[in-house]
Amino acid sequence: MSTDHQKYSTENQAEIIAAYAGRRNFQIVRNYADEGRSGLNIAGRDSLKRLIEDVRSGAADFEAILVYDISRWGRFQDADESAYYEFICRERGINIHYCAEQFDNDGSLPSNVMKSIKRVMAGEYSRELSGKVFTGQCRLITLGYRQGGPAGYGLRRFLVNENNEPKAPLARGEHKSLQTDRVILVPGPEEEIETVSRIYKLFILEHRSEREIATILNGEGRTTDLGKPWTHAVIRQILSNEKYIGNNVYNRVSFKLKQKRVVNDTDMWVRGDGVFEGIVDPALFEAAQTIFAQRARRFSNEELLKMLSDLLACRGVLSGMIINEVEEMPSSAAYRHRFGSLLRAYELIGYQPSRDYRYVETNRQLRLMHPEVVAETIAGIEAIGGSVTSNASNDLLLVNHEVTLAFVISRCQSTAAGSLRWKVRLDTSLRPDVTVVVRLNPDNKTVKDYYLLPWLDIGHKPKLGMAEDNGINLDSFRTDDLSPLFHLLRRHTLEGPL
Repeated sequence: MSTDHQKYSTENQAEIIAAYAGRRNFQIVRNYADEGRSGLNIAGRDSLKRLIEDVRSGAADFEAILVYDISRWGRFQDADESAYYEFICRERGINIHYCAEQFDNDGSLPSNVMKSIKRVMAGEYSRELSGKVFTGQCRLITLGYRQGGPAGYGLRRFLVNENNEPKAPLARGEHKSLQTDRVILVPGPEEEIETVSRIYKLFILEHRSEREIATILNGEGRTTDLGKPWTHAVIRQILSNEKYIGNNVYNRVSFKLKQKRVVNDTDMWVRGDGVFEGIVDPALFEAAQTIFAQRARRFSNEELLKMLSDLLACRGVLSGMIINEVEEMPSSAAYRHRFGSLLRAYELIGYQPSRDYRYVETNRQLRLMHPEVVAETIAGIEAIGGSVTSNASNDLLLVNHEVTLAFVISRCQSTAAGSLRWKVRLDTSLRPDVTVVVRLNPDNKTVKDYYLLPWLDIGHKPKLGMAEDNGINLDSFRTDDLSPLFHLLRRHTLEGPL
């Protein structure tokens, strides 16, 4: 049953099924009901999945399955899917009875023909209904009514009646109860509106990135309307969504009949411009979109290097800061992403910095790698059922409220003789229970191995020098991956008397 407002309520179905069972001398031993679920696919139908699993596993203690009609078995868009689930049951000697149909599901030719037609009709009904609903929703969008989804920071949902007269604000999780009512967006609390305006000014006038803006707001102790910290994605959504200038935009993404999620081209979007009160100046919004468009422009390698050469000819020197100061140029990060490093880009235009910046590039690579290693470790610990909290000030992890972990990434250096060396500096002030040392390969981009150093044995030493072979006292803590760490942190059940 997909909604309560239809003849297919589970109570009505149960009455018809009970009457059918009485006429056939069946005893109903178990009920499977998917209330408030669509029959388009099996994904959200937990009861149907449980029914099929009971049949497959041999746990079914019944000889027949009674269904109201073919559409309640499912409005699958592929009629063969409906037949497949019925075949699974019939293969194990359990027949399906469609109680409200005008034919018996006895395997005869007329029965099979009617059943096939009804399956196709059930799927076609959903397709036709989907088209009608979509047309109605598009009309409501152009009139300024909201079609689902949260309002967003700085905005709120408000309920109006069929005459567009205000009724009441809607809190998060609340929905309209009357079919004739509509939902519109209205400006939210003044404090949130001021914050939205400030986000636009930081982005446009001060050239702050989304991540920098999020850091500023989090540093001030501010949270989103959901009470969560600010992120790059939340800031980007505020800067790019047209609802902040009063436009209602629909059909950016299609997920019709729950088949495939499709990102639509802009010419397929349904719009209602200026249909409710915006909280952002349209000029500021357009300026933000211009910045996004400039970012998205795809320059060729030749164009990037030409701009870099022109900048060198103008300034005489190059650096990441100098590149970032030129508004019409891509950022230094774009050059690193395209050519692997700034030094490689400099080399391609024949520029040799007066200083050797290879060490700087390696340091930058280590800074980028550190959060990735920490995130992968947290995911691994959570995958085994552990809990992890991170100290933002020092990146120290607390696992299961018991064990602390610190991470050190050690670059690889080659001696004049060609041997490999690693220098490890440990922060003894943190006193972590285990320090995870990540040794890099000579390219200083990929991981060679790990050392799990306990504080009691080694962690208290401020510096360690490592070679390719370090003897049993140190190499006994070496591992090719972090699976031993996850095994160490996994909780194990104690059996027997304590």
